[in-house]
Amino acid sequence: MNRLDPRIHPYRPGLAARHLKGLVEAERFVEGTAHRVIEMAIDILGEDQGTRVTQALYGETFTVYERDGFWAWGQLETDGYVGWISKFALAPITDDSPDQTHRVCVPLTRGTSDTIKTLGYGPLPMGARVCTSGGPLPVRGSSADFLASETGTIPAAHLVALDARLADPAGIAETFLGSPYVWGGRTAMGLDCSALVQLAFQAAGLAAPRDSDQQEADFGAPLDEGTALRRGDLVFWRGHVGIMLDPERLLHANAFRMAVAIEPLETAANRILAGGGGPITARKRVALPD
Repeated sequence: MNRLDPRIHPYRPGLAARHLKGLVEAERFVEGTAHRVIEMAIDILGEDQGTRVTQALYGETFTVYERDGFWAWGQLETDGYVGWISKFALAPITDDSPDQTHRVCVPLTRGTSDTIKTLGYGPLPMGARVCTSGGPLPVRGSSADFLASETGTIPAAHLVALDARLADPAGIAETFLGSPYVWGGRTAMGLDCSALVQLAFQAAGLAAPRDSDQQEADFGAPLDEGTALRRGDLVFWRGHVGIMLDPERLLHANAFRMAVAIEPLETAANRILAGGGGPITARKRVALPD
């Protein structure tokens, strides 16, 4: 027992989710309670409560299994990631909780009220989920359509239905060009290499794992060494991943430039190898939903 990945299976010394009973050893097995994230983005910390491992985004579901003072320990529904989160960033999901209808499809957006000069809640990152009501609304100072939500009126062009599938993951990833590199980040305010890939493919309707080793193991189909790369293919190193914009150019969030950047794949591969990061370990192609 205890061979499951603790990053995505909620168990720790003394406590585990009830559905893992018989699979892991623990003193207590508990039922979780579903909560909704009410901050734009909030860090999820590792077991030491001092290291960011990922982030939860506004409107995502987080199942709480234990509370300890300021903190709640549990699992993010989106990708299954487990960790500690501020309990003040969560609200219980009840029968009265509004149904979410849309998600943000641009790197960042903000709500407003009856005029574009008045800012509401935000900024909201790509992947944040909101509840909208009614049809397009006029907002003074703008000719664009807006949709009302609990975070203010949001430009309709910045939202898609929850089940919408955008067609070009590489193009989605490219909208983050220049965003800062932040270990564990999942927003345009700062993100890491695997989050860039995850957000791009989630927007295309595919649930990508969170970390690059998980993506290399379980996401997409391996390509033979001689297969020509094309737009949207993934290239992996030990602990790193990028997405191809065409057969030669790689887009990746990287700690060399501390940003999301584009460079020739050959240049990146040579630099990473020279810096001790090792050779390319896999090339993979992800089939998009019809």
